Amino acid sequence: MSEHPLANMGNLLKQAQAMQEKLGKLQAEAAAKTVQASAGGGMVTVTATGGMRIAKVEIDPDVLNAKDPDMLQDLLVAATNEALRKAKDVMAEEMKGLTGGLGLPGIF
Repeated sequence: MSEHPLANMGNLLKQAQAMQEKLGKLQAEAAAKTVQASAGGGMVTVTATGGMRIAKVEIDPDVLNAKDPDMLQDLLVAATNEALRKAKDVMAEEMKGLTGGLGLPGIF
């Protein structure tokens, strides 16, 4: 005789709750990690967290003194986008441990 279907449901709910707790912990750990990206040979450096937040922007004083605001804007955009890409990669790497590398849709 097979087990009652609701018994299996209870086990599934426990597993889902445990996975949700692990996910929260992994997200917090990843958010605490930082990555850096530079543009213009280090003229602009952006630090981002695994939680997709910009933590710091460093600009070489020579760039600030330059009379080319468009160049500075381009460097800021490039460094920021690269830092955020790296931050996303950190989160995706953390998620691999939780999902076993299954590549579940919607999870980084």
